[in-house]
Amino acid sequence: MANLLKLRLGVSDDPSAFQPSLNDCLVALLQQANLLISDVLTGLVAAAMPANARRIAGFQLPGTKLTIQHLSDKAEAVTACYRDELTRLVYEGGGKDQVHTELLRFEDLRLFEDSELDQSIEVARAQQEVMTAVEDVLPALDALMSTLLGWRTIQPGLNPLRPDVFVRALQHCLSVHVPDATVREALIAPAAGLMGANLRKLYRELSDWLRSSGVEPAGPLGGRLNKVGGATGAPVADAMSKTLLTLDRLRKLLAGDFDAQKPVKDFLHTMPASMAMLQEMKQVDALVHKLEQRPKATAPPAPPVDMLAQPAPPAANESAPPRMGLQLGEEVVRLMFDNLAADKRLLPDFKRQLKAMEPAVLKLAEQDSRFFSDRTHPARQFLDRITQRSLAFSDEQDPGWRRFLLTVEDSVRWLGSKVVDADTFGELMDHLQDQWTDHDQVLLQRREDAARALLHAEQRNLLAQKLAAEFALQAEGLEVADFVSDFLKNSWAQVVAEAQLSCVDGSDDPYGYREMVDDLVWSVQKSTATRGRARRLVQMIPSLLAKLREGLDRIEYPPELTARFFNNLITIHRAAVHEGRDAISKAAADEVEAQHSEFSDSAVDAAELWLDSREAQESGYVDSDALAPQQAASPDAMQEEPSAPARAGDMKTGSWVELMVKDEWIRAQLTWASPHATLFMFTSLGGSAHSMSRRTLDRLRAQGLIKVVAERNVVDEALDQVAQAALRNSLDGKP
Repeated sequence: MANLLKLRLGVSDDPSAFQPSLNDCLVALLQQANLLISDVLTGLVAAAMPANARRIAGFQLPGTKLTIQHLSDKAEAVTACYRDELTRLVYEGGGKDQVHTELLRFEDLRLFEDSELDQSIEVARAQQEVMTAVEDVLPALDALMSTLLGWRTIQPGLNPLRPDVFVRALQHCLSVHVPDATVREALIAPAAGLMGANLRKLYRELSDWLRSSGVEPAGPLGGRLNKVGGATGAPVADAMSKTLLTLDRLRKLLAGDFDAQKPVKDFLHTMPASMAMLQEMKQVDALVHKLEQRPKATAPPAPPVDMLAQPAPPAANESAPPRMGLQLGEEVVRLMFDNLAADKRLLPDFKRQLKAMEPAVLKLAEQDSRFFSDRTHPARQFLDRITQRSLAFSDEQDPGWRRFLLTVEDSVRWLGSKVVDADTFGELMDHLQDQWTDHDQVLLQRREDAARALLHAEQRNLLAQKLAAEFALQAEGLEVADFVSDFLKNSWAQVVAEAQLSCVDGSDDPYGYREMVDDLVWSVQKSTATRGRARRLVQMIPSLLAKLREGLDRIEYPPELTARFFNNLITIHRAAVHEGRDAISKAAADEVEAQHSEFSDSAVDAAELWLDSREAQESGYVDSDALAPQQAASPDAMQEEPSAPARAGDMKTGSWVELMVKDEWIRAQLTWASPHATLFMFTSLGGSAHSMSRRTLDRLRAQGLIKVVAERNVVDEALDQVAQAALRNSLDGKP
């Protein structure tokens, strides 16, 4: 198989003959899909043979053996199914329906059906087999594929040929041809192991081919591979040899299947989420039906009561064993706090305060199971707010850090002095908010002012794009100098758009800026030679120039560009007034008309928006033309670039980033994005705003000058790590 692969991949050809593209790699590897699945089927058949040295005991069961034979008989259909699904996933970037270890989320578990839970375990087990086989050759391929994708740093999550794509295709193929879930579960891990062995060969040969063809591998982020930026649950899970945490039990905890130690009066406490949320999701009826179908324990008959008898004292050594729900809840809370303690984005002093809060949260979770299932629970909101606010600080020397830490220390004392319940956390949240209000109010006002200016700029730019198309149509087919055409489509379109937006009476041309476009176009046409043209030009030029200057001043057009435009325009007008009789003025006009236009490069286009000086100052606008050359990303701060979002339009409001501003890394939060996702504003806790266009943001991310610190709540990520630990335990077969 290896030699055949080498021939198909072109390794035996002259390596310098051509430079392979990304599509060449995808096509080359997809050509091996038939061989991959054929070898898997051959291996399964061999493992089902009783006399084979590599037989698998579970494959000797009649149902499993019959299924393997069925797959072998339908090999052509199975192969076509696998090839088609693999092709779809590769070209769609892995598909949107992935459920595996890295994507499993704590909050989603309560909505999982049994089949979805089994599928997630099924896929994760298969992925574990494949990753074990390819882990030594995958990093080299990731580095080379990242280069072909246009990245300077390694982006494993963006590799369209990553292992989980092959696992998803295998799982889909088996789900189509093996309807019995029990048999499919028995087959998928051995099948994935067989596939992993051949995939390892493919990866190695593909890497050799790319290197021999001159493809340079991308470098690790910050010059070294750093895969741990956020919470990680692996050390915690490994430290617990006897754990109750499995995926099925965790789902039951979220669904309220385990009773709390103390009965809760409110029925909502046993629900997976608030009733309002369930109604929005149209799952209330299904949930209630599910609750009604649960078997109800029959209570034993009550013994006769002697009203005169004294109550028996409890035995001294009598103690009820802790319920599984309480043990599991305690384990989840401890794992969550351990994950927070391992999170490198949180500063050490803050982690110590979180550790001091752990007993209070444990006590609350014993009494109120909503803590796990309801993200709006006051305790969850409290933890969310303080951890998210702590992300504003990357160093203990940052301004405002001590003030923030004092409020957290005050919260710890508050929890230690009161009876802990949901109301206590609600009161604490209100108390904290009061302490933060003065500072936040100032920041909020600054953000609102900046957002208002940016929103106006976006509206003006969108309107200017429509006007630009209209002005281009007016000049179409006419002999108009390039610099005038570009001026109309860019700068003057902004002037007219600003005039329309600032008009309160609804007029679309309150100052006559739109109407004068015809006059400007007529005044610079080369072929216009009507009688009396010179006389009309002499009459109209002064008012035309005055109106142009007035409009440009309205949008604060740069003075140097204004002067250059008027110099060129006056040169053409002078030649037109002389009607070509002045050789000097005519030669100067011809030279101006032949020049390359500089106005389109300096003004706005569809990708880079125009902001006047006031708007730019209020919003801290970062112009892409002012960006520094390529710079390296911060070596200490950042986690590996996530696989998504790769583009600015996908970045969520609330995300924390590190941004390079004036050769210095600052921590800031995406606090506003315009309705059409053309402008974005980041704000630091100190109040500084930094806004930019979508093109600038994409460019910064590609250069490593803006790196995502956290796109989701830190507590949610810590709980996601708990769910992933539960999945690992389920794969290991722990009780």
